[in-house]
Amino acid sequence: MANSVRLLANVSHFMPRILLPAGSTGTARKYFSGQAQPAHATAKAKYGGRFMVTVLPGDGIGPELMKHVREVFRYGGVPVDFEEVHLDSTQDDLDNVDEAIIAIKRNGVALKGNIETRHNSPNYKSRNVELRLRLKLFVNIIHCKSQPGVPTRHNNIDIVLIRQNTEGEYSCAEHESVPGVVESLKLITRDKSEEIARYGFEFARQNGRKKITAVHKANIMKLSDGLFLKCCTEVSKDYPEIEFDNMIIDNCSMQLVSNPSQFDVLLLPNLYGNILTNIACGLVGGPGITSGRNYGHDYAVFETGTRNTGKSIAGKNIANPLAMMNAGVDLLDYLGLKDHATVIRNAIDKTLNVDKVHTPDLGGQASTRDVVNNIIKEVQASTKL
Repeated sequence: MANSVRLLANVSHFMPRILLPAGSTGTARKYFSGQAQPAHATAKAKYGGRFMVTVLPGDGIGPELMKHVREVFRYGGVPVDFEEVHLDSTQDDLDNVDEAIIAIKRNGVALKGNIETRHNSPNYKSRNVELRLRLKLFVNIIHCKSQPGVPTRHNNIDIVLIRQNTEGEYSCAEHESVPGVVESLKLITRDKSEEIARYGFEFARQNGRKKITAVHKANIMKLSDGLFLKCCTEVSKDYPEIEFDNMIIDNCSMQLVSNPSQFDVLLLPNLYGNILTNIACGLVGGPGITSGRNYGHDYAVFETGTRNTGKSIAGKNIANPLAMMNAGVDLLDYLGLKDHATVIRNAIDKTLNVDKVHTPDLGGQASTRDVVNNIIKEVQASTKL
């Protein structure tokens, strides 16, 4: 175990936190006393003013992108050290998953690449799902926004997708009842549905969002999706200043690609959230740009928005590093290192939208190294001011 853990210097953290408004009482205060800043309270491993962050490089392009994040942080003088844990996707046992979870619990926060699961046994869970379940990372947040330097079909997208992250079809409860007949259980609970709904409305309130749309299939799945929709509707009554409506998942998918500007915040059960976040990321430039944030009562994990492994382009110096770089900025913001986050965020923005140093996925000719070098150049220019 000791051989798979390495301490790496000069790394950091980010994410806009939800602050409880002054004078809030009742359910909102009870809820947010434990979850408004779910992982910030446990990101306590400070040594000489530095933070310790668990890093899970993952598979495919994950390790090379993580290396670039560390490099940019080093040039930015970010006061963070990494405790690196490698998850071997070729192994059957969960020993290294246990090791990763112990490290995240110790440090309170992690930066993560996507982890491949190469086993088809029904008893073998996805390691990504295993981490979310065991760390109780109940919410996944992805902000998809049009970028002026990236030509896309729609140029006015600004959508936040808030996904329930631990139940639904991802409960990993399926079995073959008799040969040739498989049952997969979709678990929806009132507690988790109310929890994600409350989080969504508090997020909207604290971030100036005006409208929430709950996405469901309650016309067919009247009990499971019906319960999710009922909980969202009930919670919405505590937030009269926020417009609330709901939309069936199939219609929402069509509306998202044809008229995305109508949406502000989407509140989603687990599977629908997985599907629509990928669609939304595609609308603003693809998987190489957008980051994702996972929060629980005690821990936070930051990663790329679409959780793609990118195995086919690993080692070719063509992977877009911006999604992982943005995850690093989320990490910095979350840990309160706002100045460092702002410098790197501005460097990313200038690289993408002003200098237009684009990798092939965005229609450009730049290599991964070109993009990273441009970000470093902008970071150095900012820190010399």
